[in-house]
Amino acid sequence: MDSSTAFIAASLMMLANGTVLGFMHGDLPVTLRPAARNWQSGTLLVACGCSLFAVQPLLPLTLTVTLSNALILLGLTAYYRALCAFYERAPRALLWLPAALGTLGVFWFSAFQPDTESRIVIISAAWLVLMGKSALILWQGAGRDDALSRRMLLGIFVGVFLFTALRLIHYVTLRIGPDFSIADNASWMNLATPMLAATLPVIGTTAFLLMCSDRIRRQWERAASTDYLTGLPNRRTLSEAGAQRFKTARARREEFAIAVIDIDRFKAVNDQHGHEVGDIALRHVGRRLKAALRDGDLVARTGGEEFVVLLEGAGSVEAEAAAERLRAAVRLDPFAVGALSVPVTVSVGVAVCRTQDADFNALLRRADEALYAAKASGRNQVKLAA
Repeated sequence: MDSSTAFIAASLMMLANGTVLGFMHGDLPVTLRPAARNWQSGTLLVACGCSLFAVQPLLPLTLTVTLSNALILLGLTAYYRALCAFYERAPRALLWLPAALGTLGVFWFSAFQPDTESRIVIISAAWLVLMGKSALILWQGAGRDDALSRRMLLGIFVGVFLFTALRLIHYVTLRIGPDFSIADNASWMNLATPMLAATLPVIGTTAFLLMCSDRIRRQWERAASTDYLTGLPNRRTLSEAGAQRFKTARARREEFAIAVIDIDRFKAVNDQHGHEVGDIALRHVGRRLKAALRDGDLVARTGGEEFVVLLEGAGSVEAEAAAERLRAAVRLDPFAVGALSVPVTVSVGVAVCRTQDADFNALLRRADEALYAAKASGRNQVKLAA
């Protein structure tokens, strides 16, 4: 197979992948569509650039060399924009500079001072800059996700980066003449180049779609385990974490307690100020409770105006002190809605794990009973279960 045929085959594969991504675009969440749109644009641009390389012998050299390289550089820039959009990062300034300088350099050394080696050096430098920037974004993305698809795409960018450097060294070492063409069979590297060009649009697109799939899966998992209003863990997460911590405390003979917290007269807040203000109150209390937690403790919203805190390593004294700190954190910080300042208090029931507690739910019931006692005694106080 000659290099022109390889370029045509690579272009067809890229166009097929770009088309598949286009069909899937509407099924992606709105937040991922800008990234997918940029990635699809990059794939189609690279495909068009490779197609022009295939017909290079049939058209004026300056036109095909300049336009094909410009399209591929724009495609690599679109990949960079896609990754910026995926990780919600603003593209760096002078985004289009590598593509612009690369295109101008290729045009100059084809139209005014024909020199194939200079063109290869300029275009390779632009490729290395764009792929290096994309690889850096994926490397920095490790802080947000450690999905295999991200590592796969990072490996592809690094691999293409290294191959581009090797390609540059190879052509410079050959001492090629001004009439040398990468679209013929003069060098084995001419056949390897279209394979290199197809790596990102074909295999890279698959990895990018897997990244999107992983992002959607994590969002669904987060939605299933998080309270939509406060962003705190929900009842499901609390039940799983509570059961595990209860079991661990029993096995290690460590102390463990829970605090059930209820906002006082929350119905009156809704009736007087409306449910929107009530939602603000719930978010406010959630933030205050979270800020007052000890290291290792967990607060969850279990529904309505009720919150539960898991207190690790807490006996009666430590648990009661922690509950008082939580109660005070809410009482001392009224929340504001415009010019309106709304004071809010909470009642807290605390239960410390005892040998008679068969499971986490038994401990939770005793904390609930203590909460009812706090409510009955006048609210805005802490009661410890018997």
